[in-house]
Amino acid sequence: MRHHPSRKRLRGRGYLSRLGPGIVSGAADDDPSGIATYSQIGAATGFRLVWGVVFLLPFAFAVQEACARLAIVTGHGLAGIIRTRLPRPVLYISVVLVAIANTVNIAADLASMAAALNLILPIPQMLGVVGFAVVILVLEILVPYHRYAKFLRWLCLSLVAYVAVLFVVQVPWAEVEMNAAVPHFLWAKADIALLIAMAGTTISPYLFFWQSAEEVEARNAEGVAGADRGHMRAMRGDVAAGMLATVVVAGAILVTAAATLNANGIMNIQTAEQAAQALAPIAGPFASLLFLIGIVGTGLLTVPVLAGATSYALAETFGWSESLEKKPTQARAFYAIILLSILVGLALNLGGIDAIQFLIIAAIINGLTAPFLMAVIWWLARDKKLMGRWASRWWSQGLVALATLAMAGLPVLWLLAP
Repeated sequence: MRHHPSRKRLRGRGYLSRLGPGIVSGAADDDPSGIATYSQIGAATGFRLVWGVVFLLPFAFAVQEACARLAIVTGHGLAGIIRTRLPRPVLYISVVLVAIANTVNIAADLASMAAALNLILPIPQMLGVVGFAVVILVLEILVPYHRYAKFLRWLCLSLVAYVAVLFVVQVPWAEVEMNAAVPHFLWAKADIALLIAMAGTTISPYLFFWQSAEEVEARNAEGVAGADRGHMRAMRGDVAAGMLATVVVAGAILVTAAATLNANGIMNIQTAEQAAQALAPIAGPFASLLFLIGIVGTGLLTVPVLAGATSYALAETFGWSESLEKKPTQARAFYAIILLSILVGLALNLGGIDAIQFLIIAAIINGLTAPFLMAVIWWLARDKKLMGRWASRWWSQGLVALATLAMAGLPVLWLLAP
């Protein structure tokens, strides 16, 4: 059975089997480093910034929808489109920044997964890091894409752990609803820095490349020659499902941290596994276990996406043969980049660099890269010479433009804030 063999219609029996690139991209957004970020925000601010997660949903959807639209119409990934339509320096800057951020993020996620596993089973940290790296490499390199995509979709279920945690903690829902509906924050560097972290974690550059690349994979697997109205509707449903899952899970993590950690005076959480440890005496060992299982599951989903996004970007940049459907002998350079990305992430861990430093470096690079890439996506998706009748509509252009301005403007607000 091929990967969602027909995504040309939105409704009807078997729709869940047709969900693919969108739902995987959305689930991969809540990686262990993202879990740490949302936990930090909830612990530090309580429910004050819950509105930010809700506010980001339409922007995240618009950006990912534009990436998917570009790929479906042109049959090329994002880097390949930039290569043909924009000056080479734009391409090289984009790909280099994303490759560095992804590799550092892989290192952070491997460290978080190993630390979480160590809290469940007495397995040494470094052994866990090596073990996860090997398992991910074997699956991504040796398993054909149509089977691998099914595996990734099943891993999306790990996100349910964070929604389940809400059922074992005491949450003041009236307060959550009020803070979700009414935006407010303190005019201070601390709050604005957390908003920057939230935005950068939710709208992540590696997802732009992954979304477009996997849309091409899906298009090739389905034998679709180009875009049609039904396919576009179904694509939007897929992307909407993925981004909604991202926001729901991010909100669940933030609310859980606020209702447990912040409410009990624990306001300084650095990593996702620290959040899980702190949950145990407050919400019980079951809540802590669910949190830890979620870290491992989302890491198994996200690390292959990070490595794959880097490989697709570089392969499109240099015109290499690319596809997770091909055997390693048919796309040597493509798979070599996947191998190298994970091995460098492994080496950074073995070098003894603190995982928190990985998160800070990745956040800074993503924060610099995201607005730049979003402006590029806005420009390409509205280009009628490239997209024809499938150029982005006014609502999509407006949302992507607003998201770009907001992502670029937040660092300026941080500089101005006391």
